[in-house]
Amino acid sequence: MESRVVDNAERSRFELRSGDEVIGFAEYHVRGDELDFVHTEVNPGHEGRGLGGRLVRSALDTARQRRATVVPHCTFVRDWIGAHRDYLDLVPERLRPEFGL
Repeated sequence: MESRVVDNAERSRFELRSGDEVIGFAEYHVRGDELDFVHTEVNPGHEGRGLGGRLVRSALDTARQRRATVVPHCTFVRDWIGAHRDYLDLVPERLRPEFGL
């Protein structure tokens, strides 16, 4: 079954779903025009297939569409941005040294 990413704003997280099952999520807090990512996980049994990266890419694409900035407190999100420098512009320049970006 094809997976998809949806923003579950009521739970403050982007969810990776396969059918009705949530197989991963990226939790965030909203502060004005910032999305502060605090935790990302993919359920055991679904790890190692690039799904976490797909989840983060979709979440960051949504942030970009909303013209939001990103605060990567979550190490997975931070490392993903570090490996995909075309998303670095989402992190405010003043915060990049704090996150090693």
